[in-house]
Amino acid sequence: MLQTGDKAPDFTLPNTKREPVSLAGLQGKTVVLAFFPAAFTGVCEKEMCSFRDSLTALNDLNATVLGVSVDAPFSNAAFAERNQLNFPLLSDYNREATRAYDVAHDDFAGMTGYTAAKRSVFVIDPSGAVTYAWIAPNPGVEPNYDEVQKAVASAGASTKA
Repeated sequence: MLQTGDKAPDFTLPNTKREPVSLAGLQGKTVVLAFFPAAFTGVCEKEMCSFRDSLTALNDLNATVLGVSVDAPFSNAAFAERNQLNFPLLSDYNREATRAYDVAHDDFAGMTGYTAAKRSVFVIDPSGAVTYAWIAPNPGVEPNYDEVQKAVASAGASTKA
């Protein structure tokens, strides 16, 4: 299980335009990596819209928000458009990042063989270390957004010291 202090696993995933986005390409920035189970579901919509609404504050802290699901780039694009999301959604259709971050939810929603991402948030500091890790006890629980923002502020401050 990934814990604070661990080096964040690198990944390269397609965004909604099928362009590759890698964690390594964001070195020097704080990254909020928000895994969510499925586009167009109620709690996922609330979560991604909460990140949308707090994006300015997170950007002011030199943070980049990335939403990650196992949905196809096309589904993520429609989901982002419908909710006017102003940060990249990445498609982990091969479940590589989901498994690397140990957030695979096998047999999701009782569907044998279907693996989604557990709702989880990781804050990665500019040097690539995990400074905050949260995994929902079940898909219906949202993260504590104030806690995430504090972790982002702390991650940026720790690299300036």
